[in-house]
Amino acid sequence: MDPRQRPLSPHLQIYKPQLTSVLSIFHRASGAYLSLGIIALSLWIISLGATQACFDAMASFYGSIIGQLLFASWVVAFFYHFANGIRHLVWDAGYGFDIPVVNKGGWAVLLFTAIASILFLALKIGT
Repeated sequence: MDPRQRPLSPHLQIYKPQLTSVLSIFHRASGAYLSLGIIALSLWIISLGATQACFDAMASFYGSIIGQLLFASWVVAFFYHFANGIRHLVWDAGYGFDIPVVNKGGWAVLLFTAIASILFLALKIGT
């Protein structure tokens, strides 16, 4: 490649995605997605004080397959964001910067997210 045509900085196509970079992107995305969940929760709470028809419409939406899938995805996003936030707090305290520890922490976040989400949703379905 002609040196004059090289990009000035490396592009995403050059780098192989690493666990830390992928988890960082998902941490930001899950935070934004949880904001949508707060809006949905607020709408449901507002419907409690609104007319019966408004509440029935909200209850029927949240009871539908789409509503249940949204709820499940918000649960997963919550547990992921929570666990990864704890990991960031540990980093802020100055611990866990060695690459093997960083990778173990990343896998621990994913494992916790899976286990906590499955347990929570299993308890919710059971009621």
